[in-house]
Amino acid sequence: MKYLVVGLGKSGIAAARLLKNAGRDLILFNSSDMDADEFKKDNPDLKGLPFFTEVLPEECYKEIGEAVLSPGVPLDIPFTEDLKKRGIRLSGEVELAYEFSHTDQIAAVTGTNGKTTTTALTGHILKEYFKDVRIVGNIGIPYTSEALTTSEETRIAVEVSSFQLETIDSFHPKAAAILNITPDHLNRHHTMENYIAVKESIVKNQTCDDTTVLNFEDPVLREFGKTLRSRCVYFSSKRRIENGIYYDEDRKAIFIDDKGSEEKIIDTDRLQIIGAHNYENACAAIALTMALGVPVDVIRKALPEFTAVEHRIEFVCEKKGVRYYDDSKGTNPDAAIKAVLSMPGPVLLIGGGYDKGNTYDEWVETFLGRVKRLVLIGATRDKIADCCKRHGFSDYEFAKSLTEAIDKCALAAESGDDVLLSPACASWDMFANYETRGDEFKDYVRKLAD
Repeated sequence: MKYLVVGLGKSGIAAARLLKNAGRDLILFNSSDMDADEFKKDNPDLKGLPFFTEVLPEECYKEIGEAVLSPGVPLDIPFTEDLKKRGIRLSGEVELAYEFSHTDQIAAVTGTNGKTTTTALTGHILKEYFKDVRIVGNIGIPYTSEALTTSEETRIAVEVSSFQLETIDSFHPKAAAILNITPDHLNRHHTMENYIAVKESIVKNQTCDDTTVLNFEDPVLREFGKTLRSRCVYFSSKRRIENGIYYDEDRKAIFIDDKGSEEKIIDTDRLQIIGAHNYENACAAIALTMALGVPVDVIRKALPEFTAVEHRIEFVCEKKGVRYYDDSKGTNPDAAIKAVLSMPGPVLLIGGGYDKGNTYDEWVETFLGRVKRLVLIGATRDKIADCCKRHGFSDYEFAKSLTEAIDKCALAAESGDDVLLSPACASWDMFANYETRGDEFKDYVRKLAD
């Protein structure tokens, strides 16, 4: 049997290397045209493998037993539908890595927003207590690139996207968190029901010996918790949770409730991440790491040492009394709402980008009294402008580029204001990814006159 690796970006290349190093036979395939010589030059360790683009020869199908799909490959396109009809098993990065990994001590994180921060914080806490910790998955380091070198002593923190969850089968995390579920990627999943089901599938293999961490303030997840076989731990930023973890806004601290007995974990003014949504992320990370055996005193020591994830409400610099924040990872309205609500001062906001089929009403509703000026870029700018009109928000204008948008904000900003890049949209209309967009923002802002 041969494996077919579909999609030759970062994820596909890591999967191919895992399979090659594990002694498996494989075929490389990219659905769009790709220069084979250039690919082999960039990846010399893979140059001896069969390599095809655009069309896979018919004779190859007879050899393939499993197709490893990159996250960007949908399950309902003609190519993947054909694979299924031929009886070829479909898997992905997370499933493949799990099958070849040597540890079951896994903390997995999914949700519409907060995944990267929570995964990074979970890994950070685990590193305070365990010698061998890997932070992998949708966070930017392919899980498949680490799987073969793990051992029984390894602890893994893995960020899992909805795209990756579509292809799991046996994946079984010891602890799993679903942070929230709000509309996103509906151009891929088509309905909210499909999207919810995919997110919830992260726990489908858990047993009574495992832990599921859920957001009590998400009504879908609150009900989902009642159906679980695993031990359910809720977290909240709104109320005290029995046998859960919660942020108390009045006392500015995070607490654990253990059978009615309350224990303070940390005062939030000691944390280097801001906003109630980040305190929720911290609650989830605390629950996950406790489930993997980290003592509370170690967690308490690790929390204040953690710094914000790049491109997620990341403070860039201050120019002429104006603070600049990069939230390029705010690629949907719910994430962008959290960023706006986290800003300490009046906001000049840069938004817009690739259209994933989202609506923007709830985002725009947060503008009144908070956003002084909205500068719109990208494919969704007219759609967002129409939404602003419906909600009576008129302080917006258009820019042709990100740098022009920054210039407009800098010109209008006064000392004490915050300039925030939080697009509420993906980057793919103007940039290769959100990292490139955020890097351009930071580079340009740092060059502004003091």
